[in-house]
Amino acid sequence: MPEEFFVSSDDVSTQLFDWGSLKWMATPEVNGSERLSAGVVNLEPGKGHDLHTHPDSDEILYFIAGEGEQTVEGETREVGPGEMVYIPAGVEHGTTNTGWETLQLLAVYAPPGPEDVLADLPECEIVPAGEIPVRDD
Repeated sequence: MPEEFFVSSDDVSTQLFDWGSLKWMATPEVNGSERLSAGVVNLEPGKGHDLHTHPDSDEILYFIAGEGEQTVEGETREVGPGEMVYIPAGVEHGTTNTGWETLQLLAVYAPPGPEDVLADLPECEIVPAGEIPVRDD
């Protein structure tokens, strides 16, 4: 895969779930990024991720817009724009949108890999690059 230095959201597919969507902008497949993956997450109001772990990847979450709650290893805090959370590999965590607007954040995994796990989940719908991500159900 050649290195792609500039990636637009129209250039990549969307992972669509009942809680929101993800667009992976940096992955080995998208731009040859071998040491990290990065994607924009949109969590819809009242929705969230169940507590989970990434056994082999550290994660950074940088909050762009909206408001929510972030749980890391049993500790829950309110989060909003301009805040960042670091989650070491194997640590249980989850995010919930507690506001009325979309909670938008940048998720970074090092090394990459969890984005592929998400894509393989039965509830994940892949919307091709350039198409508007709308659930079929």
